[in-house]
Amino acid sequence: MTDPINARGRLPLLVPAIAALVLLADQGTKWVAVEQLAGRGRVDVIDGVLWLHLARNAGAAFSMATGATWLLTIIALVVVVAIIRISRNLGSRGWAVALGLLLGGALGNLGDRLFRAPSFFHGHVIDFLEFPHWPIFNLADTSIVTAACLIALLSLRGIGIDGQRLSGRTEEPAPTDDTAPDDSASATSAAAPAGPAAADPKPSSGGAPADRPSSTDRSGVPE
Repeated sequence: MTDPINARGRLPLLVPAIAALVLLADQGTKWVAVEQLAGRGRVDVIDGVLWLHLARNAGAAFSMATGATWLLTIIALVVVVAIIRISRNLGSRGWAVALGLLLGGALGNLGDRLFRAPSFFHGHVIDFLEFPHWPIFNLADTSIVTAACLIALLSLRGIGIDGQRLSGRTEEPAPTDDTAPDDSASATSAAAPAGPAAADPKPSSGGAPADRPSSTDRSGVPE
């Protein structure tokens, strides 16, 4: 039987494990793309559906913001640090997978910007996958988009990073004042008899008790 405490403690380790797999796959396919696709133009994989087309992207995912390479590099570094910090509080396997995919994709493109031509911190990202009417992309971009979709799904389901459902977090009720008088008890006390005299009232003076017979002689004939 799995110990929930130990399982929760292993979740932060799932993030770098997934990130490492994404990073290796991304950098490996980019190396193959550079070696095999340079100077070849578009290569058909599935006619009219998928092509391999080597491109060097100075911008963000899907060739956006091509004129701000240095800024994108800084943003990627901030994202990596933020993911590492957030992963310390993980309590959800879904969030661990999402953050691992996001971290791996961010590191994949960050490595290109740091170490590829034309210069350090201004490198161009290697893209090689192309669909019709869609910008050329790579596996790191795919990992980032998948992570974004998974994060959106977890948020819609109300699952927090710590594994708790956001809708299930309720505030504690306000403490009651035990010293306040109990109205029901007071009403009961007011309706209760004041004492034994109220329960067994004395007869009026001069009258005979109701349970005593009339005065007669011993023979039973009235005097």
